[in-house]
Amino acid sequence: MTDVRILHRDADLLVLFKPSGLPTTSPDGRGCLTEIAAQLDPSAPRLHASSRLDAEVTGLVTFARTTRAIEGLLAARKAGQYERYYLGLATGPLSPAAGELNWPIDRDPRDLRKRITLDRLPTPPPQGKGKRAKDQAQDARTRYRVLDAQPTAALLLLSPLTGRTHQLRVHVARAGAPLLGDKHYGGPVKITLPNGRVVRAGRVMLHCARVRLPAFDGKTKLTLDAPIPDDLRAVWQNLGGPPTSLENALIDT
Repeated sequence: MTDVRILHRDADLLVLFKPSGLPTTSPDGRGCLTEIAAQLDPSAPRLHASSRLDAEVTGLVTFARTTRAIEGLLAARKAGQYERYYLGLATGPLSPAAGELNWPIDRDPRDLRKRITLDRLPTPPPQGKGKRAKDQAQDARTRYRVLDAQPTAALLLLSPLTGRTHQLRVHVARAGAPLLGDKHYGGPVKITLPNGRVVRAGRVMLHCARVRLPAFDGKTKLTLDAPIPDDLRAVWQNLGGPPTSLENALIDT
């Protein structure tokens, strides 16, 4: 629990910093961020994770503490008013330097724990036949911007407009720039520099750095930032990336 930090708490919301190696949820509710959230906030009327980070991914996870917050965050997501910004280290820049990735996402038939992208959404089967509705492919949209590019890596700003499992990871991989450390989707776990030095990425290099949340008290939106983890910072700088690229990454969001 020591690596989990409360970054914000009010009557409706609890926002935590999630370290790498900890899943947001688990089948039995044990050994996950949700269990720790309940320990940190035992008086919460409700605790519902409004977004989920993969176990290796770091950053902000927002919990609704009330029924009003659950409903409000769902409405905000549909209206595009629940904003999330991720920093990712990829094997290279995307082209053009800013845009949107919109391949639909489906389960990988070879491994149902993973996801794949499709060129287009398939025609749904008649009701009662084929896949169950929750297992069907879904549209997925990711806004991106290349913040900096080095010979062996690029710093990306990623904002999911939908919330599909592994969305950011599979989208950038399909675009030809898998995230460093993401061995499940083609990302290298080590990079050899021209001078022979080896830089290792011990996990998926993805970090939820900022969230913007609707206010439930009639005030302005709430903007929260998570500190950049040391391992992501070290990998970027060891690959030649300037520290200022990370420090200034969220200026224009």
